[in-house]
Amino acid sequence: MSAALQLTVTPESGLLSERRRIRVAGAVPGSLVTLRAETVRGAETWAAQASVLVGADGTVDLDTSAPVSGDFREADAMGLFWAQARVTAHGGSSEPQDVTVPIVTRLRAWGEPGTGYLDAPASGDPGAERAAVPADSGPETAAEVRVEQHLLAPGVTRTELREDGLVGTIFRPPGDGPFPTIVVMNGSGGGINEARAALYAAAGIQALALGYFRAPGLSHFISRTPLEYFERALAWVQRELEPLGGAPLVSGQSRGGELTLLLASRFPERILGAVAFVPGAFVFGAQGAADPAEGWDGPTWTAGGEPLEYLWHDNAGVTWHPWHDAPPPKRHADVYVDGLHDRELAQASRIPIERFPGPVLCVSGLDDRAWPSSYASRLALDTLARHGHAAERQHLDYVDAGHGITIPHLPSTEIARTHPVSGVSYSNGGTPGGNARASADSFAQVCAFVHRTAAARTPLSPRTKEQ
Repeated sequence: MSAALQLTVTPESGLLSERRRIRVAGAVPGSLVTLRAETVRGAETWAAQASVLVGADGTVDLDTSAPVSGDFREADAMGLFWAQARVTAHGGSSEPQDVTVPIVTRLRAWGEPGTGYLDAPASGDPGAERAAVPADSGPETAAEVRVEQHLLAPGVTRTELREDGLVGTIFRPPGDGPFPTIVVMNGSGGGINEARAALYAAAGIQALALGYFRAPGLSHFISRTPLEYFERALAWVQRELEPLGGAPLVSGQSRGGELTLLLASRFPERILGAVAFVPGAFVFGAQGAADPAEGWDGPTWTAGGEPLEYLWHDNAGVTWHPWHDAPPPKRHADVYVDGLHDRELAQASRIPIERFPGPVLCVSGLDDRAWPSSYASRLALDTLARHGHAAERQHLDYVDAGHGITIPHLPSTEIARTHPVSGVSYSNGGTPGGNARASADSFAQVCAFVHRTAAARTPLSPRTKEQ
């Protein structure tokens, strides 16, 4: 490879949700070029590497050339981001912790020494001289580009919410509004999902990232979380944020997906639409995020101070549970299937989503190994259909994805996980590429769904207008 090797990334600086095009030019035809991406994410360094065969014109386009070696083997420039794995082991998440700081990636490309066409061209061939010259450089003469991925778009404002007992962060797009508005809730890891909310604001959607446990001033555990907290949050959003359509959409992932369907069924007059990521269709016990004093089979949600009925409450069909790191008693045992054997309790703990008249979108992975989100999504949407639901119903069900469907272009390699509350080991399922594709595609489709739902300006019920 000569000193003329060129590496281009388009765009070098832009939103995290934007795809990058990565191209190499000036390489030795028929040689191998290796690309390496290193990113510092919080306390950890993450990296991915791939070697690609150079074409006869000396160029490589990662969106059309699949690597022949490395951490991913499909034609996708974003593989250098989603296929990253930890290089260091200090502990810490791949998800952005400070949305005001761009994610910076050092991207390098170099020719592998000695590679190139091995069948010497005939004398007189115009490309003979160049094709016969082996690459004589390595990482020390690599071409390099600094890539910035931003979460905050220009003009988006970030405001912390600490009012009326509520804990969260508001992201408002530039302009006068009113804006489509969504309430974003995390799953059993708790905390405040600022990263997703910030990217929604970049797409013209006002977002409240709402914490409900493991957030400042709130419980460390999900056990006995009062639904009145969310009713108060919905009323605050209607009153203070003036959402387009008169009410916000609600969205959450995992336990937040269960919560999304639950809130839609209990407060339909305050919710314009529901977006449930990898949800449950039943009220479950506290499971891996439980207060140890309550246990995995204690209650999660309360109303009026009383626990909602839940599927692990003295369930006659459940004799074991997976939330203490013990293996299932037999190969095909599934606590979420066994729990349905207690039909009376399953009926009592089922979320009555048919009470919600608004649009519903469910996102799931067919290879979800944390819990059966595809089944839950199908159950919820089928229930709506059988009850004459007239609004939009959409199901994004990804074949190679699992439980870890998140925002676009983050590392998706850590399928085996340790729960941040209980410390129990579990698997999210899916493949790194499948999870990455589901994260990018679902984000774009959800943004379109939110805009479509808000633009329809679904009229609120007379009850809401009187309040």
